[in-house]
Amino acid sequence: MLQKAIVARECPEVGEKGVSIFERPQMSPLGDCALVIAFGDEIDQAINWRVKASWDRLEAASLPATVEHIPTFTNVTVIYDPLRASYKELVAEIGRVIEALPAQISGTEARTVEIPVCYGGDFGPDLESVAARNDLSPDEVVAIHCESTYPVYMIGFAPGFPYLGGMSERISAPRLDTPREKIPAGSVGIAGRQTGVYPIETPGGWRLIGRTPLRLFDPTRHSPSLLQAGDLVRFTAVSKKEYERTQREEA
Repeated sequence: MLQKAIVARECPEVGEKGVSIFERPQMSPLGDCALVIAFGDEIDQAINWRVKASWDRLEAASLPATVEHIPTFTNVTVIYDPLRASYKELVAEIGRVIEALPAQISGTEARTVEIPVCYGGDFGPDLESVAARNDLSPDEVVAIHCESTYPVYMIGFAPGFPYLGGMSERISAPRLDTPREKIPAGSVGIAGRQTGVYPIETPGGWRLIGRTPLRLFDPTRHSPSLLQAGDLVRFTAVSKKEYERTQREEA
């Protein structure tokens, strides 16, 4: 199965204005064995709910020619076998699957995942700089970071990496001018108006404010990625002692 990640850049910017939700999903080819179903042209919760609802229906339908359905911020990419169905045939089949989507969709049935985070110190070397940029104390940054519920728009960049929406502009901060060569797995960072968690050790330019002991990606699990598109995330602050206890339990 293809990895459910589109490796491009760590995170596009979050749009605020000019959100356009397409009246009808727009389908277009992507090479000779994929197509894209677009639901809007901005990063927006209402658009992403439609993406998730369509992805759920396509997964349930299991169309014979499809190989994988990949949800993103504003669309679903469908990988298919061109020897089993032509582009036009697949467009017609997909249309029948998603045509009955309601005009208004909410995330009331979304799963909420609580992620414990030990903030600051060696785990969050950029916490103080994020605070200084926003005329806040480090404790205020932590409190603001923990007060929101973050929707998981998509998984990408690296296996299990959650693209989260809903972070307060009060703690926004730009990426580092020079990315770090290695960021430990579990590191929680801020880039622009988004926050996220590095599931594996990887280079990256986000400003690190803490670390979670949870394993967001484990290839030995039945579902390797802890988070899925459509989930909701809540961050909770924990002490270093609590972090180490949870880390032992996760091992």
